[in-house]
Amino acid sequence: MTALRWRDVTLCKRGRRILDGVSLSAGRGEVLGIIGPNGAGKTALLRCAAGLEGREHGHHVEIGGVAAVSLSSSARARAMAYLPQQAEAAWPITAADAVALGRLPHGGAGTEADRRAVADALDAVGASEFSQRSLSTLSGGERALVLLARALAVETDVLLLDEPAAALDPHHQLAVMDLLRRLATEGRTVCVVLHDLSLAARFCHRVAVLHAGRLVAEGAPESTLTDALLGRVYAIRGVRDQIDGAHLLVPWERLPPPPGT
Repeated sequence: MTALRWRDVTLCKRGRRILDGVSLSAGRGEVLGIIGPNGAGKTALLRCAAGLEGREHGHHVEIGGVAAVSLSSSARARAMAYLPQQAEAAWPITAADAVALGRLPHGGAGTEADRRAVADALDAVGASEFSQRSLSTLSGGERALVLLARALAVETDVLLLDEPAAALDPHHQLAVMDLLRRLATEGRTVCVVLHDLSLAARFCHRVAVLHAGRLVAEGAPESTLTDALLGRVYAIRGVRDQIDGAHLLVPWERLPPPPGT
């Protein structure tokens, strides 16, 4: 079942076309990796879904089959959770209080359900041990986990996550991607922007490849991330293998940029 759909989404800023007629869907129970080089439009695509960009084109985004433009801000906030790429985390509050902000779409009254959701989210990302520390005392990676927990605390079926593993060490990167797969197994929809092709190849059920604002490929990682596509979109060559039944892709060598780029 389709949980989120972009229909012919176009976004222009200051005379530049950021997204050019992108149509894409994400189903329940899947991790959809949104990948592409810098400036491809990945963040803009998530922001359009979250209602933060292209509001004049809001009718082109559907949540559970309902036009997003027909939803109130509070209803949209309850329907999906959005984790920005560079989320602010400088407030002098505890990690637990920061995660509790994820309960605001539900009223944020500090009910037992709110407290349980916060505790569960902190535990899910492995951040319970520093829940009472101030955000200002946490490392960049620890803050990243707290902000991911804030998105999880919304307890929504659709997650929009912009590079949630970028600030993390390899152990925590794997832990976060394992968590996203587990959430998908529970029936949630995870749309995650990734620059790490090895993580995308291993953990995503499908990948959507953006290039210059256009969707140029989508499908299972092992059949989509071909040598031809990597050369055309990234100007790289990759090395592939299979380990324990999982697809392995390692960016290996830079190639000359394609003609006309």
